[in-house]
Amino acid sequence: RGAVARWNAHGIAGLVLVAWALAVLMVPRVLDLALRDPAIEAAKVAVLLGAGAALRLSWRAAGLVVQGFFLGNMLPMTAVVGQLYIDAPLRLCNAYLLDDQARLGQWLIALAVLLALGWLAQVGWVMARREGTLLAPDNA
Repeated sequence: RGAVARWNAHGIAGLVLVAWALAVLMVPRVLDLALRDPAIEAAKVAVLLGAGAALRLSWRAAGLVVQGFFLGNMLPMTAVVGQLYIDAPLRLCNAYLLDDQARLGQWLIALAVLLALGWLAQVGWVMARREGTLLAPDNA
């Protein structure tokens, strides 16, 4: 963790890596290639595992402001991709049916909303705890 902390100040480098990985893996062409080529599927899984590790190492170090910036960019992107999947009159991924594509779009939008609400609830809880410790009477 010490070696990682030098290049991952405030969790920014790790969150940029996560954002890049998720953005690339949302591209329909990548999804099609991953279904056809086992090497690309293995690379996709490796990238997702690496992104998960980077997220784990970066999330707490990021703090609420950087977390908010990260989610403020990633969640709308996820919702927009989901809406594109729903509204596209043609299949974007050759390996999936149009109904599957629309269902994926609905799941992406729901995921973005749930993650936003979960993070906001966490922020509210952290702020309430901070406020409670600031307003607690002295025991001395």
